[in-house]
Amino acid sequence: MKAVLFEKFQEAPKVATVADPMPEAHGVVVKVEATGVCRSDWHGWMGHDSDIELPHIPGHELAGVIEAIGKDVKNWNVGDRVTVPFICGCGTCSECNAGHQQVCLHQEQPGFTHWGSFAEYVPIHQADLNVVALPESMAFATAASLGCRFATSFRAVIDQGKVRAGQWVAVHGCGGVGLSAVMIASAAGANVIGVDIDPVKLSLAKELGAVAALDSKSDVVEAIKEITKGGAHVSLDALGHPVTMTNSILCLRPRGKHIQVGLMLGDYAAPAVPMPKIVAQEIELLGSHGMQAHRYGAMLDMVESGKLDPARLVGNKISLNAAPEALMNMDKFLSIGATVITSF
Repeated sequence: MKAVLFEKFQEAPKVATVADPMPEAHGVVVKVEATGVCRSDWHGWMGHDSDIELPHIPGHELAGVIEAIGKDVKNWNVGDRVTVPFICGCGTCSECNAGHQQVCLHQEQPGFTHWGSFAEYVPIHQADLNVVALPESMAFATAASLGCRFATSFRAVIDQGKVRAGQWVAVHGCGGVGLSAVMIASAAGANVIGVDIDPVKLSLAKELGAVAALDSKSDVVEAIKEITKGGAHVSLDALGHPVTMTNSILCLRPRGKHIQVGLMLGDYAAPAVPMPKIVAQEIELLGSHGMQAHRYGAMLDMVESGKLDPARLVGNKISLNAAPEALMNMDKFLSIGATVITSF
């Protein structure tokens, strides 16, 4: 099969021919119809993820059709249209048994712990636990964004933030994750403030439901406190940077919730945290790391009802041959919405 492969971290990936994967007894092989290019893939290529063994195929936001199944798989058939969370649970640890596969103690991640979806085919393990059926009406390019950006945002806003109608929600960083969070929080009835450096992304945030859009070069904290008459109830760092993290915490009202969604790796792995405010105002700090397969139903119900429209967040559609350049440029934040590989 054709795949994007890199043999050294930070060295230009190449399109190569490698052996087709075979399914594990408990797994499936998916023919990839679409896969997103995510900043997490860039972190992996940079060498920020210790799970990656070289040579490596990145890619974790995927949708496609089941090509082959292992002998122990019960719930899936060849030809089924599917997607998968970017975190796959083992099914046996204490967290999986409690339904928290997104923090599985032995988790596997396509594109990190094993070869991923920048390829014609990708293996998925523990398929009966981790694979999600797609509605026939959903395009593969749209579905590819669900596995990481959109699903992660859904969990961050709905499950972790427990956002309610009438609350003020600030979203710092309006890339793929942030714009997803804007749409989801707005659908939940919240008053959303989008923050970004790019006026085009801020304009899109308002189109997706944000009631205000702030240039991140301004005094974001004071502006949010003024707009909200005291601070946000929930604030998300959707970028993963010490500045956006700090602004997210400082813009909260007493007993507010900060949700860290953007990954903080490499030079940002141990940021200073404004602890005096956290203690004095009883601020909650919560992480959000993907979403379990069994929670996809709630999200897909909102999509099918028309309350959520992730198709609006699909940006450039590119070929596999164009993926190496797109991956290397992810830190430049050039794209609007999700860049998706749709031709192989």
